[in-house]
Amino acid sequence: MDALLVLRSYREKDEHEAIALWHRSWQVAYPQIDFAQRLSWWQERWRNELAPNATITVAERDCTLVGFVTVDPLSGYLDQLVVAPELWASGAAGQLISAAKAIAPSGLELHVNQDNVRAIRFYTKHGFKILGDEVNSTSGKPVHVMRWCPWA
Repeated sequence: MDALLVLRSYREKDEHEAIALWHRSWQVAYPQIDFAQRLSWWQERWRNELAPNATITVAERDCTLVGFVTVDPLSGYLDQLVVAPELWASGAAGQLISAAKAIAPSGLELHVNQDNVRAIRFYTKHGFKILGDEVNSTSGKPVHVMRWCPWA
């Protein structure tokens, strides 16, 4: 399945597909939360924060957007790694994390919900270490601060 995945740079015309994928993926990960209520907030955040400031790499399969990663190239902050639920455990996220490491080769940092065991296991497998804990100011959920350093 990995051979069918194409990584490329984000284009403005990808916005609708990327936002729909974020909504679908997060809804599967956290079914108890109504992400439809958060769509307008997310669209505004995408348009005003992520798209203008992050380097975004998208993954396509059969010309359909199936994943993306957003990285601030200046700080190395990885804000989003999203993969279509049907491709979880397919290697797609690993390809996107490799792209993120290429964007910020001196290191990446991210916040991950402490109850997202699958994501924590994934990031640990890809060389990230837990540096500490915080509380997400938007959701109020406890998060781990994780970092990947190429020399560690």
